[in-house]
Amino acid sequence: MSQSHQQPALSKCPGCDEPPAAGDLFCGVCGYDLSAVPARPGDRPTMAITVPPAASGSEAVRWPAAAETDSSDVPAPVHRPSDLPGTDSGGRPLAEQGPGAAAGQGAPVGPGPEPVGGPEASAVPVRHDDRAEPGGAEHSGDFALAAPDPRTAEHAAVAAAPAAGGKVCVACRSGRVDPDGYCENCGHAQPRERDHMEQELGSVAAVSDRGLRHHRNEDSFAVSSTALPDGSPAVVAIVCDGVSSASRPDEASAAAANAANESLLESLPRGTHPQQAMHEAIVAASEAVNALAQEPAGAMEHDAHRHQNAPACTLVGAVMAGELLIVGWVGDSRVYWVPEDRSRPTARLTEDDSWAAQMVAAGLMNEAEAYADERAHAITGWLGADAYELEPHTAAFKPDRPGLVVVCTDGLWNYAESAEEMAAAVPADAQEHPLRGAQVLVGHALDGGGHDNVTVALLPFAVRPQGAGSACETV
Repeated sequence: MSQSHQQPALSKCPGCDEPPAAGDLFCGVCGYDLSAVPARPGDRPTMAITVPPAASGSEAVRWPAAAETDSSDVPAPVHRPSDLPGTDSGGRPLAEQGPGAAAGQGAPVGPGPEPVGGPEASAVPVRHDDRAEPGGAEHSGDFALAAPDPRTAEHAAVAAAPAAGGKVCVACRSGRVDPDGYCENCGHAQPRERDHMEQELGSVAAVSDRGLRHHRNEDSFAVSSTALPDGSPAVVAIVCDGVSSASRPDEASAAAANAANESLLESLPRGTHPQQAMHEAIVAASEAVNALAQEPAGAMEHDAHRHQNAPACTLVGAVMAGELLIVGWVGDSRVYWVPEDRSRPTARLTEDDSWAAQMVAAGLMNEAEAYADERAHAITGWLGADAYELEPHTAAFKPDRPGLVVVCTDGLWNYAESAEEMAAAVPADAQEHPLRGAQVLVGHALDGGGHDNVTVALLPFAVRPQGAGSACETV
């Protein structure tokens, strides 16, 4: 129920210091709204408020009742002091309430107004901050709490009902998660499935992480194994990095990784040469990304630049088949060779499709100068409908000693750019435990700042030593 309050008399206008006339609602000099001046508080919240005795003829003091519902129409349970264990602001245990409580320790606060006046009550002061008088009995003067507690049964039953048919929020544990990934109850953003992914399949493992700066993971990977016509195994690892400046980069990387992987699993068992199979896989990945940019007929009439911001990504892959190691790529994701014997030379097996690589290849800059330039990571090759020309790169290697193949996005090699730096970051037991090795490498990037999505796949390459020679030979 609303109540009107008598406006206190003012000695001067707050706006111009002129004394107002009696009964004026506005200052006659400056027009200041005198009704907006708040009344002086009658007491301080931390001062004792003595309950007036009933004998004085005044009405008994009544505590306000707790609200029946909160702002979301959820029934509001009433809490008693005994429901909230702890200490008061003076460090003393809160008074026991409810049945069995000792007399003089306070009365339980109920859902309705209860008179607490009378000669006995008047001797006990009440503080808003629940401080007891020195030497007096402890008690609570708290109001009934109107806010719902999600831990209570009645609130949980109401809030959990919408979540019966969907995913439950990881924050409040009761709200339903909407299609956009937000809780309909508390609004908390849910972790995406792709924020951190790990997969181990026999002798190949991969890990992908969102990183520390990006709001989503735009990388994707696929690892698999199959058999060649002669029955020997073939292991596949594909890593893709979505182009952030393009639309839907996360969809582009996922489509490319899946398409390339499926193409390899189809062509390798048929006896297609692994290097040719890798070329066909990159073409298939390109077609999958191009399909994301397709629009209904007639769209060209309204938008001559319909592919200007088409989904795009880079791709790098490796296939171990027989005695061969096949790599293929478009963009600036890389493959490194780290020999099991760390005294042997390491190598980077790919060349970036980037501005920096072009400057170095043209002899206009050395590698240090090129990669120090702000344009260094501008890519010159990618998969997407707006790519100028698809130029898949493939190479075949025949390692003469066991080692580890590192397939990664720039989210990792930015923190271990040279082959020597990458070898130093790879743990010594990664050959036997590739999943743990991939986890350590992702952690290396996150410890370095995690400015980008991080994805790495590790493929241990086991061969019998065949004597001295380079770590890899191009076929």
